[in-house]
Amino acid sequence: MKRLRACLGAAAAVSLAAVGSATLVAGNASGATSALGNRWYAAAPYLMPLDNDPPDAGTIMDATGLKAFQLAFILAPDGGGCSPTWDGSAPVSSDTAVQSLINTIRAKGGDVSVSIGGYGGTKLGQACSDPASTAAAYQQVVTKYDLHAIDFDLEEPEYENAAAIRNEIGAAKILQQNNPGLYVSVTTAGTADGTGWFGQQMLLEAKSQGFIPNNFSIMPFDGGFNGAAAQTSALTNFNHILQSTFGWDQATAYAHEGFSGMNGRSDTGEIFTQADFQTVLDYATSHNMDRFTFWSLNRDRQCSPADNNGRTSGTCSSVAQNSWDFAKYSVKFAGVTPPTDTPTPTPPDTGSGCKPEWSANAVYNGGDEVSYNQHNWKAKWWTQNEVPSAVEWGPWQDEGAC
Repeated sequence: MKRLRACLGAAAAVSLAAVGSATLVAGNASGATSALGNRWYAAAPYLMPLDNDPPDAGTIMDATGLKAFQLAFILAPDGGGCSPTWDGSAPVSSDTAVQSLINTIRAKGGDVSVSIGGYGGTKLGQACSDPASTAAAYQQVVTKYDLHAIDFDLEEPEYENAAAIRNEIGAAKILQQNNPGLYVSVTTAGTADGTGWFGQQMLLEAKSQGFIPNNFSIMPFDGGFNGAAAQTSALTNFNHILQSTFGWDQATAYAHEGFSGMNGRSDTGEIFTQADFQTVLDYATSHNMDRFTFWSLNRDRQCSPADNNGRTSGTCSSVAQNSWDFAKYSVKFAGVTPPTDTPTPTPPDTGSGCKPEWSANAVYNGGDEVSYNQHNWKAKWWTQNEVPSAVEWGPWQDEGAC
């Protein structure tokens, strides 16, 4: 996902010695927590759990019937090293925030997949020395969160690095072998032709390693796509690429193909409405495709004004909508009918008083609240010495006068 989509992040790491695929300790993919059916993992929309004003997962589940969430993104540490973090800044080993969210989702009968990579930051495939050490880093994530599903988001700039892609594909194969039943998706950039040269090189790397995931998904947006017709055309062309690369027939290729869209206004100004999602959903289900997902639940709510003054946002869709309209298409792909009546969410008790006054010397993490100029502000991510102001991509969210 592009940086606006993969914008920011946070949480967790453990340092494990690199081991070969033959000795890699299997995780708990079939352990303590109950797995959902694969169709739910295939339908899981992306959610940034610590940034971009994350919505309440329980509210979305109650309103739509959604059960699965694709949590994003696992990266290498910003300071270097081959250990997993959330968005480069928070090690998986010491995480409690994402674990708490996962526990809440599972307590309501849902589950999560975790996505690695995205558009920005340093990926573990770039930082680790070989497939085995890359897999060992990802195994920590699988074990920590008792995962039944994982997503490899391989796109620019990482997929332009042949060694990094070799590490990522090799790691995916090792995880698949050592965690029986683990649902593995691979997501890459989409073009009008299906995917570009680097995407095709990634497929050839998978073929050379004998690795077949549950699906290869493309992201047909940010490339001059004009609504659903351009997207379904790209999916058709990508199916031809899968056929020619792996020697599959059309039906087998569709059974290993996925769609990853962007709801509302894309980074480049394309507009994808609810009607576009329905058209692509119809295409995906009629062709028996394996996956239908989108970026992101953080954006699945209306801006104010609805078009956000012609800007793309990480926290709302920039199109007219009811909250969680786009999540309902994921629910339909999973084979469930969303509720017809949306429960009224309980408004948060924010109170009318001012939060502690902002300090230039203090360090604030995502979710911390302060007051400044008689307004309360909530930190979207880690920040220090950045004055609270209502800047679109700034670290502070204005919570109103106090």
